[in-house]
Amino acid sequence: MTSRRMTFRAVVVVLALVAVLPMDGAAADPAPPAPADRPGADHLVPGVPPGPHQPWQIDTPDQLLAPRVYVPDAGEEMIEPRDAAAGTYDLIEYVPLSEAEAVAGAKVTCTRLTGPYQRQVERYLKRKVDGKQSRADCLAVRAFQIKQRIKPAIGFAGPVTWARMQLLSARKNPNAAGKCPVRTYRVACVDLSRQVTWVQKGKKVVFGPVPMRSGRKQYPTRAGWHKVYWKHKNHWSTLYNTPMPYSQFFSGGQAFHAVYGSIHTEIGSMGCVNLRLADARGLWGVLKEQDRVFVWGKRLGK
Repeated sequence: MTSRRMTFRAVVVVLALVAVLPMDGAAADPAPPAPADRPGADHLVPGVPPGPHQPWQIDTPDQLLAPRVYVPDAGEEMIEPRDAAAGTYDLIEYVPLSEAEAVAGAKVTCTRLTGPYQRQVERYLKRKVDGKQSRADCLAVRAFQIKQRIKPAIGFAGPVTWARMQLLSARKNPNAAGKCPVRTYRVACVDLSRQVTWVQKGKKVVFGPVPMRSGRKQYPTRAGWHKVYWKHKNHWSTLYNTPMPYSQFFSGGQAFHAVYGSIHTEIGSMGCVNLRLADARGLWGVLKEQDRVFVWGKRLGK
């Protein structure tokens, strides 16, 4: 059994080497010159995914280690991250497959199923809180979903509907419970329980609140006090081979940054605070290096 495993691993290594070597003796693409102010060739060209001439950085899966930082030059700072495709941040509810199929067949307009956030949604809508779906409950939830453009609007009390309700509840006074410390300087507040973030200076909210996606159970966003120690507008994650627009690092490899995909997913991020592109751009203009970040709470879900 051991020898078979070793043989299998050897084959994998060989295949991996073949995949990165030039075919038919062709020369590899020449490496572009590295700007003088960067610490080495292991830094990616901003906004460009890694290629044969760009060695992968050694990152840790738990993102405990900070990336190597440098001062971006003026040319790099002029590059704006690409826009997200239309519909990227649409509010799509997670409904059971049977209901999704029924909706597609135009057989369901109001579900009879009890959703995972039934009690919370009933409380928000000021209905009887019994955790049981009724026709009246469904119609009330469906009306909310239609107004908020949540699809499919069938009255299912799912995570996206509840997340939207939490954001709306936080808009008037996100720090009503006083869980984010009030200071004379700017504090970026990251509420893992409600999955919202904002920036306050004293008691005044200067940004947000906006929805976010924090780390999953295996890779939680680290709680407590942190500082923004590096801002990189066009960061590319070599660990996950994905863009991280408007990155603002505050704890090791964890950062605020935009994602080109929904932030309303049942599974959390790999530790970063994910934002919609417009929100990440807005936060970029508010936070400065050395600004404080406070994280608390616990994210529900996976």
